[in-house]
Amino acid sequence: MRTRCYAVKIARVRHKPADRIWLASLAVRPTRALAPDLHSHPTTLLTWHRQLIARKWTFTQHHRPGRPSTAPADKQLILRLARENSSWGHRRIQGELARLGYPIAPSTVREILHTAGIDPTPQRSGPT
Repeated sequence: MRTRCYAVKIARVRHKPADRIWLASLAVRPTRALAPDLHSHPTTLLTWHRQLIARKWTFTQHHRPGRPSTAPADKQLILRLARENSSWGHRRIQGELARLGYPIAPSTVREILHTAGIDPTPQRSGPT
């Protein structure tokens, strides 16, 4: 009589992403006591660790490139100064803002006035 030996097939362990992160963090310093419980090949753990580090340093949370826009309160202050002082140009408005502690460039003041439709100083003050 012939004996048949049946091999028991164990399904492949499928880890969730959260488990992979946890195991990858443990893979930095694997210990002999932890090794039998990992159920994964060491190269797999190192791959997960590389992916974890790559995800950490992707810089996806950064904003779009370039300078930040001028705050709306600063724009309102520039327009108010331009309306109340019709003889002031963009450089004088920028100087007054600098004295008040607002570091804004003259070109930014000129651009804000142009966008608001306020003409340069000679045309704004009217005939003399």
